[in-house]
Parts: sequence; structure tokens; C-alpha cells
Amino acid sequence: MRLKNVLIVVKDIEKAKQFYHDLFGLETVLDQEGNLILTEGLVLQDEKIWKEFLKKEVVPENNSCELYFEERNIEAFAKKLEEQYPEVKYVNRLMTHSWGQKVLRFYDLDGNLIEVGTSADVTYGEKDAEK
Repeated sequence: MRLKNVLIVVKDIEKAKQFYHDLFGLETVLDQEGNLILTEGLVLQDEKIWKEFLKKEVVPENNSCELYFEERNIEAFAKKLEEQYPEVKYVNRLMTHSWGQKVLRFYDLDGNLIEVGTSADVTYGEKDAEK
């Protein structure tokens, strides 16, 4: 068995599709009436479908999970995020952890938590180069 996809709930599937394309370069693989499969295995599902299936309200910013992306040029990504989506709510802006990894955390347009960090090879490669 293997994990096939990760699904997140969105209010406006077209806005969410644009957001994930603009920031992460994700493209549409399959569009099935309220379920949109993007590259990298991310699925966007219309909130109405989720509510109908689950019979419960969606809780944005519930902080129970996050999408994690890696980016070599995180400073450029942080600038792009700020310029293209100034309305995003940050958990933390660009920071550096004690082990050297640079990260930022923010919510997408629907309150799904996202972390973007430098990859281990960039983080630890830079530390090794300093020795």
C-alpha cells in the first residue's frame, strides 16, 4: 500500500487552483466536478462536497496538519508570496531554526497551513561549507 494523494478543502476551487499554481507551480492533472487533482498529489475539493459527505462544518486554521514544501531559493519565494498574495496570514515569516533550516509558515486562502523550508541538502550543505 502507498499514500496516493493528500486532499484539502477549499471554498473557491478556481482561486485555490491559481494560488497553488502561482506559488508552487502545481498543474491540473484531473478535474472532476469539485475535485481537482494537481501535480505532486495534492487534491483540492470543493467545501460543499466535503460538507455533504462529512455532515460537519469545515474548520479553517485548525492547526491539525500542514502541507510542507521545500524550496532552494526561499528568500525569492518569500518575496513572491508577499508580492502576489499580500493578504495571506502568517504563522511566522522567514526565520532560521537553530539547526540552520530556513522556513516560513502561513495559511492558504482557505486556512490550510503551509510550511516552506529549505531542503536538508541546502541546510546542512551550507553548515558543512562553513566548517
